[in-house]
Amino acid sequence: MRALRISLIIVVVFGGLFVAADRIAVNMAESEVADRVRSSQGLTGTPSVSIKGFPFLTQVFSKELDGVDVGLKTVTATADGRPVNITEVRAELSNVKINSDFSSAVADTADGSGRVSYEDLTRAAPQGATVAYAGPERAAKGQVKVSGSLLDLLKNAGKDPGRFESLLKREITVYSSVELREGGTVRLRTESLPGLSVPGLDGMLRDVLDYDLELKGLPKPVTLDKVTAEKDGLKFSGTGRNVSLVG
Repeated sequence: MRALRISLIIVVVFGGLFVAADRIAVNMAESEVADRVRSSQGLTGTPSVSIKGFPFLTQVFSKELDGVDVGLKTVTATADGRPVNITEVRAELSNVKINSDFSSAVADTADGSGRVSYEDLTRAAPQGATVAYAGPERAAKGQVKVSGSLLDLLKNAGKDPGRFESLLKREITVYSSVELREGGTVRLRTESLPGLSVPGLDGMLRDVLDYDLELKGLPKPVTLDKVTAEKDGLKFSGTGRNVSLVG
């Protein structure tokens, strides 16, 4: 019995040492991956990195990780030259294969997402327009609310309301459908306009309210190709295959 107790103690001690060594190794690896992602993506901040699965060391020996999550609180992109904050940026990579010299890694699949607040969307919108949440029913259809002074919207866009200026001093609200196009371009298209009873005014207003925002500076490796309207802003998401993590 005494020998059995000693054997059990040895097993527990070595088991604890293995777990400690495994956690130290994974923490070091996460820090190294974070630095390399920051460098390869040209990021100003260091992302958080979480390597999934246990034990980590056996995954290293097999050169295949169960999964890696990469996150950033905020990335500053540009939309038509205006700064836009992309928040809650995440990439979840699955079945990550490491190459022979550990210099790069490729994931079978990667799910990415990010969010742009309505405040940032308003800053990038045509001058005088405010972009806001349209409510659950319209948001489910991919719509946002756009409002502003009719006269200011036209004048800020260089449109001449002519003799109808006195009739246009009122606030309007329209609902626009949002679509994410290839290359990271956000397209807003007005569903319908209020009855204005002024010849040619509908066309002038659509020229202002139907616009595209080309987002530049989004982090790789996942290409975001879907957008949904949520209470806190627009959420962008996408899935990639054979995605390079670093290297």
